[in-house]
Amino acid sequence: MLDLLIHNASLPDGRKNMSVAVQDGKIAEVSEGLQAPAAEVVDAQGLLLSPPFVDPHFHMDATLSYGMPRVNESGTLLEGIALWGELKPQLTHEALVERALAYCDWAVARGLLAIRSHVDTSDPSLLPVEAMLDVQKRVAPYIDLQLVAFPQDGVLRTPGGLDNLKRALDLGVDVVGGIPHFERTMADGAESVRILCELAAERGKRVDMHCDESDDPMSRHVETLAYHTQRLGLQGRVTGSHLTSMHSMDNYYVSKLMALMAEAQLGVVSNPLINITIQGRHDSYPKRRGMTRVPELMAAGLTVAFGHDCVMDPWYSLGSGDALEVASMGLHVAQMTSRAGMQQCFDAITLNPARLLGLQGYGIEQGANADFVLLHAKDPFEALRLKATRLGVWRRGQRIASTPAPVASLNLPGRPGSTTLLSAR
Repeated sequence: MLDLLIHNASLPDGRKNMSVAVQDGKIAEVSEGLQAPAAEVVDAQGLLLSPPFVDPHFHMDATLSYGMPRVNESGTLLEGIALWGELKPQLTHEALVERALAYCDWAVARGLLAIRSHVDTSDPSLLPVEAMLDVQKRVAPYIDLQLVAFPQDGVLRTPGGLDNLKRALDLGVDVVGGIPHFERTMADGAESVRILCELAAERGKRVDMHCDESDDPMSRHVETLAYHTQRLGLQGRVTGSHLTSMHSMDNYYVSKLMALMAEAQLGVVSNPLINITIQGRHDSYPKRRGMTRVPELMAAGLTVAFGHDCVMDPWYSLGSGDALEVASMGLHVAQMTSRAGMQQCFDAITLNPARLLGLQGYGIEQGANADFVLLHAKDPFEALRLKATRLGVWRRGQRIASTPAPVASLNLPGRPGSTTLLSAR
């Protein structure tokens, strides 16, 4: 007898009336119309069964700290960094863990079961690092939490910054991070990229670097990142996050840059909600959107994913851990409203970030982990339009969250949750 059988499901790739059989936490079979005895049987009623959402860029050590010790009134990146610096002396292990665990509850309820979180290594106490490692252990049954050693104040700009980062890796942090555009000079930024990529190569680590989070078209550290990725043989293991300066660069240079990035097989993470909120703050009109060139990078063959980045912290006052909200903002800002474009945006919160994180056993296919979310929508396009309710969330074949279907909505007749609001005349 199977542990779980979900039948009559639609899959993100367009397949309909599919059955997913689960045994011992793995997907035993995916086929059309399968019937077999199971301890739990779920009729998906033609709704969308998706692999879980994946957030490739988050700051869990800062989450849910909005208003502590004050609010970012300018909305700028630099005030957010300064505010975080004011908050750091007040941080405690217990409070960091409590806020992070509260956020993880939100994430699970929304079908978000894998997160890559940058954790600040600038303070020699490494208090945020130790707290997030604690959280990583606690949420392991529910969430794949990958941690990045992130020198928020600059690895060279901070006294002892490189030593702090190395100690974080020694404690078990998974990925090498950086922030070259926040170093004191362009030269220091380039040098930090070299040092950190060499450290990653030496330790067999992946790299995920905050890169060119700026409106300055001359912030071109991603070029350096691509070069060292090639030089050190790190292809496919390096991600450049944000890359907002690409929005302001001239097209000729970008045509060269994207080719270099593709050769290096760089991953790209755009954070739509935050990028369009923080960038363009120094503009009058027209105001730059700031988000990197998502459709162009995808067309160049790069793996591009969408991250949430911040939720209720010194940089962003909103957010709820909803990957569909992130993707919806991304498709609007990037004008990816074609069917193909919307499918790419759905992939940017599922398949693409899973690839960047190197997740094993991800997807709805035989032999994969039985992790998935049942959405109150017929397909990815409707899921994005409705920010669809997560009817059920499964981890290794066990249901770990569920939300009742909406009683009524303004959907068209025949759509999930539809109701007739106007009488026949």
